Amino acid sequence: MNTVSFPGLGLEFTLNRVAFTIPFFDRPVYWYGVIITSGLILAVYLCCRWGRRFGISEDNIIDMMFFAVPAALVAVRVYYVVFNLDLYRRADGSLDWGRILRYGDGGLAIYGAIISSAIVLLLFCRKKGLSFLAYADLGVHGLFIGQLIGRWGNFMNVEAFGGTTALPWRMCGPSIAAYMLENGYVDQAGCEAILSGALGVHPTFFYESAWNFVGLMIVYWMGKRRKFDGQCFLFYFFWYGLGRAWIEGLRTDSLYLFGWELFGAPIRVSQLFAAVTCAAAGGALVWALWRYRGEKRELFAERLAAQEAERADGGEEE
Repeated sequence: MNTVSFPGLGLEFTLNRVAFTIPFFDRPVYWYGVIITSGLILAVYLCCRWGRRFGISEDNIIDMMFFAVPAALVAVRVYYVVFNLDLYRRADGSLDWGRILRYGDGGLAIYGAIISSAIVLLLFCRKKGLSFLAYADLGVHGLFIGQLIGRWGNFMNVEAFGGTTALPWRMCGPSIAAYMLENGYVDQAGCEAILSGALGVHPTFFYESAWNFVGLMIVYWMGKRRKFDGQCFLFYFFWYGLGRAWIEGLRTDSLYLFGWELFGAPIRVSQLFAAVTCAAAGGALVWALWRYRGEKRELFAERLAAQEAERADGGEEE
């Protein structure tokens, strides 16, 4: 059990990581997994409802999930482990595969799922003869939904928070104070300030959830008015990268790039990736909007509709 408070807002919560225990097996099911799964289910459901707008059928969405979900489960762990290898080494320097495979110990990274999903989607679209960019436009709606909900799993685990702050929405608690002291972010006086509520940490899990919610609203509006396939896809990487780049800079649990430094500071992997993808996607989006100004490219969904109309007309003539 963990107690988390927001003294500036007058809020306090008692959190239990375990949602329930499976009878007969005595196996705990954690809120983190329940929340992540709920986000995935809602994302798939809404994408199925919105898919026609992008020329993507429900069958193609469900079929793709059979490949994307297992790949993402592996990729989120691989991404984390690769940039945190020292945590999974034995005393002799060899890798402890038992620890690597224990998901319950924590250590997942969302960028692994994003990268794997893009690769799986590309292969799936090539196999099915679908437009990758049209499907990706739909898919990023699901990513926004899954991420804005999934971040609340971090809240239940009391993790993914930032450095110290005295802002009204600061987050405090005994486990937070202990973590900050053990990892050298505060001294004993700072630890006591967090325990008293005078000082807290940035609730970066909430920052990212709120940022993704705004992104979802924008991309939903954009999806109905897009000028070309891939517009929502580019916007996602621009928007998410923009937010993640500054939010990652606040966090205390970042993954670092093999000890490399830039301007004397260690390089945060996800912050670097976010900044690069934001710049690349933003530049591509601006160029494409300028290139297609005053005109609208034929969308994949429109081509499919035209083909269906032609087939229907042909059937009537016969």
